[in-house]
Amino acid sequence: MRNVSQPLSGLYLIVDRSVCDRAPEEITLAALKAGVRWFQYREKKDARSGVFEVALRLRRITADFGAVLIINDHADIAVATDADGVHLGQDDLPLTEARKVVGDRIVGISTHSLEEAREASRNGADYVGFGPVFPTRTKDAGEPKGVEMLAKVSQSVSIPVVAIGGISRENLTTVLDAGAAAVAVASAILIGDIPENISSFREIIGRNV
Repeated sequence: MRNVSQPLSGLYLIVDRSVCDRAPEEITLAALKAGVRWFQYREKKDARSGVFEVALRLRRITADFGAVLIINDHADIAVATDADGVHLGQDDLPLTEARKVVGDRIVGISTHSLEEAREASRNGADYVGFGPVFPTRTKDAGEPKGVEMLAKVSQSVSIPVVAIGGISRENLTTVLDAGAAAVAVASAILIGDIPENISSFREIIGRNV
């Protein structure tokens, strides 16, 4: 895996403009100033050319802070923008093929079962996203998997597990206690005051590490 200065832990922010009406660059800069150092840029509706242009700008912004930038879905755009890696869904380019495209960059993959997580680990993923842990309206990700299954996954793979789906300040401690290395969050951070939301998450995370 590409050597990055920021370990995968704590808060992993998903920058998704479908969640709020602020520009991805504005969201990212506000979050960087509030202390976030892992970002995933997720854009499901724009043309690939538009995704590339925004990703390029986000790379410049995150690089100034030494932060990690992961591009959702598009392995080639991750390489073209010199992002730190790509995050794949189960229906995207297979992990082994994506690795040929991105080389030693980070490859993460969304998983929804214990077997998918184990398979991702065997195939060389650098981390797995697991969920949805709780009900979520951000995207259609299927039935909630629950904290007990998150704990099983965390105990069964040797790579970091990033919990995703319906994570809030109220359930954050439970998720961290289940073994998640980090939590991937969109709406709980992006809706409302971004720096204030980040501060409250980081305070809870700081008490649980």
